[in-house]
Amino acid sequence: MIRKIEKLFDEQVRPALAAHGGDIELVDYDNDKLYVKMTGGCQGCSASQATLTDGVARLVKQHFPDIVDIVDVTDHSKGDNPFM
Repeated sequence: MIRKIEKLFDEQVRPALAAHGGDIELVDYDNDKLYVKMTGGCQGCSASQATLTDGVARLVKQHFPDIVDIVDVTDHSKGDNPFM
């Protein structure tokens, strides 16, 4: 499952985030929850939660309906170069 999610991230999520200087890491998958960490321009960005819920979560749940939640484990207060 993790390899399939990584492939989705590589093909559809990371290119969009990279356009804004950001990236996303898959941290863990446990009990139908996906744990992610946003980095680069996404860390501390004021639009990161919208990106996560409206973009990443929607896409992931569309391809993997068994995933019930996507948990952001990013420490957004440590972002030193947020996009917004």
